[in-house]
Amino acid sequence: MVSSTFNARLVAAGQRLERAQALRVLQLNLGRLCNMRCSHCHVEAGPDQGATQMPDAVVRQCIAAMDRLQPQCVDLTGGAPEMHGRFRELVLAARARNIPVIDRCNLTILLVPAYRDLPRWLADHQVEVVASLPHWSREPSDRQRGDGSWEQSLEGLRRLRAVGYGSGDPQRQLTLMTNPDGDRLQPLCDKITDQWRQELARHGVTFDRLIGLTNMPIARFRDWLVAEGRLEHYQQVLEHAFNPCAVRGLMCRDTLSVAPNGYLYDCDFNQMLDMPLSGHTIADVMPEALAGRRIHTGDHCFGCTAGQGSSCGGATVAVS
Repeated sequence: MVSSTFNARLVAAGQRLERAQALRVLQLNLGRLCNMRCSHCHVEAGPDQGATQMPDAVVRQCIAAMDRLQPQCVDLTGGAPEMHGRFRELVLAARARNIPVIDRCNLTILLVPAYRDLPRWLADHQVEVVASLPHWSREPSDRQRGDGSWEQSLEGLRRLRAVGYGSGDPQRQLTLMTNPDGDRLQPLCDKITDQWRQELARHGVTFDRLIGLTNMPIARFRDWLVAEGRLEHYQQVLEHAFNPCAVRGLMCRDTLSVAPNGYLYDCDFNQMLDMPLSGHTIADVMPEALAGRRIHTGDHCFGCTAGQGSSCGGATVAVS
């Protein structure tokens, strides 16, 4: 499962991609159920994905693994992770162990009546919200996420602000994650953050940090590229922008991605491409089984090493 193309670029750059000695992030994919169906989604999330939700037995195994693995952060993703019936239980389990929690939120879920108390609940439990917002303006956002989604997202952000998010409080941190519209590379976030702050302030929205994520040629976004005849072009764009300096900070080095069935992956992208770690599940994995092992790579890895680098935590290298 090693890409000769990507691996050859690593070797030529004198790089070796393997796991760090310590696990930093335990990322749990709770399933692909979502109230949205975005065109750039790499997990095929949508309202019809209820059957993909993580079962109770695996939830219990994930909670037990928090004690064994002792991650520095528990990262809850999906789909819309909040739609999982035991989302709050996982948050409480991590916080009881003094582990910080990230909720990867699509913002529109906060307007669904069943989740109207969620902003206050997240604030009360000091959960960092990493919120997806493709662009500060309406048209490119709605193009990716559906008509009306931009205004709904802004209302979700205003509800978060009302409970203290986006105000500089480290216990109520709000991070916005942007991604390009179409088959372009992500702009440098440190160059566009001021514009984002100014434009969103017009709508009563504030945030603490802006990060970017490169669109990955996987699942629904790959289907769009194929339909538009742009897949080969986009892959070439990513490969030509390969930055060996971005390798050191890749999220796969210190993150463990857990699928709803309990299988383990180097990252969420490998999970979607069915490239699992062999020999263990979340039920039995120990820290020593992860440290120093080689990471599975593929041509999609050019997406994380293009330009300033891309990860669930934003850029992997500073660009002056």
